[in-house]
Amino acid sequence: MYFMSIDAGTGSVRAVIFDTLGNQVAIGQREWMHVSEEGVANSMGFDYEKNWALSVTCIKEAIFKAGIESSEIVAVTASSMREGIVLYDRDGKELFALANVDARAMKEVADVNRDMPELEKEFYDISGQTFALGALPRLMWVQRNRPHIYEKVAFINMISDWVLTRLSGIIAAEPSNAGTSGVFSLEKRQFEPLMAKKLGLKDDIFPEVVESGTAIGQVSQKASDETGLHVRTKVIMGGGDVQLGSAGLGVVEAGQCAILGGTFWQQIVNIEGAKVDPNMNIRVNPHVVKGLSQAEGITFFSGMAMRWFRDTFCEMEKLEASKRGIDPYAYLEELARSVPLGSYGIMPIFSDVMKYSKWYHAAPSFINLSLETTSKAAMFRSLEENAAIVSMLNLNAILDFTKTQTDTITFAGGASKGALWSQILSDVTCKRIRIPKVTEATALGGAFVAGVGVGEYSSISEAAQNLVQWDKTYEPNRDNYTKYQEIAQQWQEVYSAQLELVNRNLTSSMWKAPGL
Repeated sequence: MYFMSIDAGTGSVRAVIFDTLGNQVAIGQREWMHVSEEGVANSMGFDYEKNWALSVTCIKEAIFKAGIESSEIVAVTASSMREGIVLYDRDGKELFALANVDARAMKEVADVNRDMPELEKEFYDISGQTFALGALPRLMWVQRNRPHIYEKVAFINMISDWVLTRLSGIIAAEPSNAGTSGVFSLEKRQFEPLMAKKLGLKDDIFPEVVESGTAIGQVSQKASDETGLHVRTKVIMGGGDVQLGSAGLGVVEAGQCAILGGTFWQQIVNIEGAKVDPNMNIRVNPHVVKGLSQAEGITFFSGMAMRWFRDTFCEMEKLEASKRGIDPYAYLEELARSVPLGSYGIMPIFSDVMKYSKWYHAAPSFINLSLETTSKAAMFRSLEENAAIVSMLNLNAILDFTKTQTDTITFAGGASKGALWSQILSDVTCKRIRIPKVTEATALGGAFVAGVGVGEYSSISEAAQNLVQWDKTYEPNRDNYTKYQEIAQQWQEVYSAQLELVNRNLTSSMWKAPGL
């Protein structure tokens, strides 16, 4: 008996097969990109036809690599980047879809904040979300700019839900990802259609909400013909990538914290109930574990910046890594080990710390390069150090907000495969870092909910507590921690100066929330 977990991430889609003990059996993966719509500033569309074809390829590849019959996969589920939405007509056909950080609704947010200045705070107090990545401004944009599409809209759900809709034909949603739409009640764990009505939007397009781990149907004949999955395979409601990733890390109790290092880096702390930040600077999302929410910080594009650096500057290193049969990142880490702490003073300017109520970033750049000491290895290490520093600053704010104390952080995602990066994170935060054996934590969390859906596990928490295994532990170097605190302070001052250049329209923001 096996479970399949499909993870539709920001930078790639993967289908992963697990056995009932949580062991990864096989994976199929493809990178993808989400491109802007011509003539639409700050847009990031989601090509559901092309991306479904890539998903099908991953599913078939995973089954082939596993060497099993598709009938042995008893349940399939999905996770995805949060915030991305898919709109459907009354027949369940996709009409329009957006990826996570689409920010096309600049005018819509500005108009709402001008005409109803208290509304964003009112909605945040209910949902834990601002308008920065929410669905409502995007729906307003569709209403204004694509009325022929808007008139046909009958349903909306999130991208993880869309994967399951493609597999089963059923349109539904679940709390952890639907919560990031901003049209949702943290306390009730249900959509709040009145929010849409207040903005003059359709309030009858929100589907049934069911909890993660609930069976919603079976693989349809059409999906079976496309993917090779068996029609008897149950389709189980999944969740947002961070929340399912938390389950896959065993972060299923109040007070536990984790950092997930993927395309974005997320710093999360589990909290009970639906507490929100009076200053609206901390994002709060429903967990896949009922009764828990997660206070969250986000570091923008840490993984994407690293991939950009690798592909833009490191062609020779990629060739050398290929000759040696190792991952290019592993080879770059070898080179970076000879670079001293602080990377010769190089300061990457990419993501700012989380400022959810006024969320924008400086222009991407490297500051303080030296003609004598700068090398690709030094720049690579500086990116690793900077991701850790921004994560530390975000996590400190969350720990203060939640009044949580911890000496251990669970670290997973692609970045956690880097031994140097993991040690840097330990030194920067001055906390013990635990790395799980299965670093594809989101997919493993998906396996847990799939198992719950067919009765293999009694609950997500039970599966996590029994099946998550640990691979490595990193202990902090306190001398290094002191040095990194000085670097972090200096970086914040430099970043503030770089933001001022954006404010003066001398440089372009890497990303800016709608309405700013």
